[in-house]
Amino acid sequence: MNSLFVAAVINSTLRYSTPILFAALGSLYCTRCNVFNVALEGQMLAASFAAIVTNYFTHSVILSTMAAIGAGMLVALLVAVFQISLGVRDMVVGTSINLLVQSATSFLMQVIFGTRGTIQGNGMVALPKLSLKIGSLSFVNRMFESLSILDYLGYITAILVFLYLFKTVRGFHLRSVGISFEAAKSLGVKSQRIQFNSILVSGALCALGGLAQCMGMVTVFVENMTAGRGFIAMGAASMAQAHPIAAIFSSLFFGATISMSKTLQTYINSYFTESFPYFCTVIAMTIFGIIMIIRNKRKGIQKSA
Repeated sequence: MNSLFVAAVINSTLRYSTPILFAALGSLYCTRCNVFNVALEGQMLAASFAAIVTNYFTHSVILSTMAAIGAGMLVALLVAVFQISLGVRDMVVGTSINLLVQSATSFLMQVIFGTRGTIQGNGMVALPKLSLKIGSLSFVNRMFESLSILDYLGYITAILVFLYLFKTVRGFHLRSVGISFEAAKSLGVKSQRIQFNSILVSGALCALGGLAQCMGMVTVFVENMTAGRGFIAMGAASMAQAHPIAAIFSSLFFGATISMSKTLQTYINSYFTESFPYFCTVIAMTIFGIIMIIRNKRKGIQKSA
């Protein structure tokens, strides 16, 4: 197999991993304070749509980024109000928000552009690209060719989230809420506020994931373009056991499955290849669940002994 072909597959893996990584970081950030945010998909999709609409009319990357983050946090605010302030069940809130955003973006496409399906063209600008070149190493150069700023920022963000959660007092407070809400509250930690804010942070992180998807490789918005990336991100965060550094590797795994599905379309029917990432998600989560059950049983046996 041609080494440059392998490098190209790795390059696309890095690109496809970025939206998943940002959303996974948003998911685990909530998980650490005992909040189950199911609306990752809706936050990403709203951010993608807002970014493309802003880009279409302003041709500004900065304004598009601000619009994406604003839209993601707005959806997150709805989630936080219903889930934290009003105490509505997380699955009900998340599912409702995801369906609402999916329908709203389709409706607004028709209202604003008079069309359904795809928004592209009109001189829209992409995210700045950065190619790392190391001498004459063609394999490495191809791996990091034309990656967007967000492709690099995702890994930096994961490290920053790790440092915040495990090396700061505020991070300790957040994790203490996840361990015991009432105990943390009794010590003066504003538990409910921390949970509320964690969803807003999750909205901002998911927004960056949505932005990477619509303005990273190509500048386009397609109806329901997130296509389950939010749910895959939840799987990535779960496999990482809510650890930011481990989330990098689980996101790369799922990014690789998407990359492989695109590569295999040349040889295999697209109906199968399109389902490949979701099939791998189910298999990976099943194996991970079995491993965790066995590990917990062993711990139980050791404690009883």
